[in-house]
Amino acid sequence: MENTKPRATLENAAALREAMRGFFESSSYTLDAPETGHLTFYGNFIQDLDSCFDELRTRFERSGFTPFIRSIEEDVAIIAAPTVFRPPPSDWRINLALVLLTIFSTLLVAAAGEVANAAETELGIFELYWLAVRNLWLGIPYSASLMLILGAHELGHYFAARYHKVPVSLPYFLPFPLPPFGTMGAAIRLKAPVKNKKALFDVGASGPFAGFIVAVPILLIGLAISSIEPLPDTYQLEGNSILYWLSKLMVTGQILPSQNKDIFLSQLAWAGWVGLFVTGLNLIPVGQLDGGHIAYTLFGQRARRFFIPVIVVLIALMIFTGTFMWGLWVLLLLVFGRVYAEPMDDVTPLDPRRRWLAILGLILFVLVFVPIPLRIIGP
Repeated sequence: MENTKPRATLENAAALREAMRGFFESSSYTLDAPETGHLTFYGNFIQDLDSCFDELRTRFERSGFTPFIRSIEEDVAIIAAPTVFRPPPSDWRINLALVLLTIFSTLLVAAAGEVANAAETELGIFELYWLAVRNLWLGIPYSASLMLILGAHELGHYFAARYHKVPVSLPYFLPFPLPPFGTMGAAIRLKAPVKNKKALFDVGASGPFAGFIVAVPILLIGLAISSIEPLPDTYQLEGNSILYWLSKLMVTGQILPSQNKDIFLSQLAWAGWVGLFVTGLNLIPVGQLDGGHIAYTLFGQRARRFFIPVIVVLIALMIFTGTFMWGLWVLLLLVFGRVYAEPMDDVTPLDPRRRWLAILGLILFVLVFVPIPLRIIGP
């Protein structure tokens, strides 16, 4: 027999009103609202919502429903959705294969860079990559450092989700065996909504915070072992964030680039720069990005107001700096950036400690965002 979803019937309404007894006093309810099959109960909680939600959810699930708590005008409403989240397990072999491929692709790109720098003559693309494959060990500093940063970021999300009992996949690393990074980053997939804004903040912010904590010392050590040299006729210039500019000033005592010289990044420094660049992208405060989660926990539905200003800024950066990467991001955000990860309990606010950490997360975005990531400077 096929499993069918429960319907919005008077019998189910009575069962759910009994399930919320002792937690919620319902003054009225509607059937098939806000969607067909849903039930919406209006009233007020008579116990602390944060402490009673888990038991309320368990009772609802016995009838085949999941509760979503929302503020509707001046009332608190429980929206009973006719579903229970029991996602199937992920196939860890896919995650392992992607990790190994990403290690290989980052080793390959870094080794190719070392081979090209050491070559006395310009190499063809096939010869360059063949030599890089034969000398993969040359890319170990970059690959190990970047995988450590990305791994810390994704495992921060993963362990926060597991702590809050949110079904979550293992990290999916994204190999890309071409310069300049050798990877397109990594991601995890939440398989069910989180409990409340506190859990959403923890899951969203733990990744960039963990990645940042690992990236900064790697960057500083990498800058310390990098060399300051005269600029060649043609070169790739990595962009400055506020934090990166300050880091170069702190380590070298100089404002760089200046007077036809710049710091030529070691593999560790390059991995640190890439790690902070990825952190800045993830902290853009819209949609399903980490910054979108943080903004939503702070501002609720008002976080959606960031969408248009962010799009306008990215378009302006694309037009006035010639950074066409931002055009791709505009397209991605237009498709995916309007959807936010709304928690089941959308009423319970952040506690003061998390509120301050959320503000710190938005400040971190300002510090690490790179308006002009990469440029080729030449005659």
